[in-house]
Amino acid sequence: MAAEMTAPVETVTAPPVGRRRRRRYSQLSRGDKITLWLMAGIPTVIHVVFVWVPAFMTIALSFTKWDGLKLGTWQPIGFANYWAVFTVFDGKFFPALFNNVLLLIFLSLCSIVGVLFAYLLDKNIRGSAIYQSIFYMPVVLSLAIVGFIWKSVMYSPRQGLFNVVLGRTAQGNQIDWVGNSEKIFQFHIPGLDTPLGLTKNFAAILIAMAWRHIGYVMVLYLAGLKSVDPAMREAAAIDGCNEWQAFRRVIFPVMKPINVVVFVITVIEALRAFDIIFALKSPPGTKVLGILVRDNLVGEGGGQVGLGSAYGVILLLLCLGFIIWYLINNYREAET
Repeated sequence: MAAEMTAPVETVTAPPVGRRRRRRYSQLSRGDKITLWLMAGIPTVIHVVFVWVPAFMTIALSFTKWDGLKLGTWQPIGFANYWAVFTVFDGKFFPALFNNVLLLIFLSLCSIVGVLFAYLLDKNIRGSAIYQSIFYMPVVLSLAIVGFIWKSVMYSPRQGLFNVVLGRTAQGNQIDWVGNSEKIFQFHIPGLDTPLGLTKNFAAILIAMAWRHIGYVMVLYLAGLKSVDPAMREAAAIDGCNEWQAFRRVIFPVMKPINVVVFVITVIEALRAFDIIFALKSPPGTKVLGILVRDNLVGEGGGQVGLGSAYGVILLLLCLGFIIWYLINNYREAET
């Protein structure tokens, strides 16, 4: 009886999980990868060098005392600059912060006007393209240019449009819209030596800024209204809603992302207001936080880099708070 011969079976053991390698193939060539790295890397480096490095340096300098003349001569003083901002120099900080708050409130009201203009232009009235161009034209101008235009065309004491209309162009009868720092209203806060209030020249600057802000908000909301599904309007009309009810309960809630963007833009624009006031040579009563930063760094009586940096850090924190809120709101909507 012959014994059956069976060939030995080779068992193949799988490599350990830790050593398993999976080779991935990319459809991008080497040149494409280099191009992508350059396109993403160069803007990132520029952003880090010109935004984040100065930001962290400002934070570090806010805890020092330095005249800004010679490197290495700064002296660490802890929170002394912040203590000075909120106590010793309350005559500068709180009036400037109050002007920023007034600017925020006024620009928020102007945003409502921008929504109204957008709603009217969305009706495709005759000449809507012309109106859109007229309202949007100031948006392409910087606030510094807007300041020069309003100072020379609108607010000029001798030949400004406002004085011409009011008949106040004669010598001795002119209205100095930019130079008049008399307060329209004021009130005292316990513990503050300087009363807070709205000056006449700052009110004039608010009107000039509204000229630019309304057009910006109008364009954003007009784009949002164009993207609203017409079926929603028809459904609201079938349910018996009038135009105001349809806008308030149907259209406006649908444009929540645009509402958030406009709110954040309004807050940031109100906080970083600098160029139009600086272009008008910072008349008395028009100081904002951005002007205080500049004055302490390089302005008259400057050389207080630490104190100016402290003002800058406070302004940065105020802006970051609303930016972080905006990002969190967007991420929540993306998850849902």
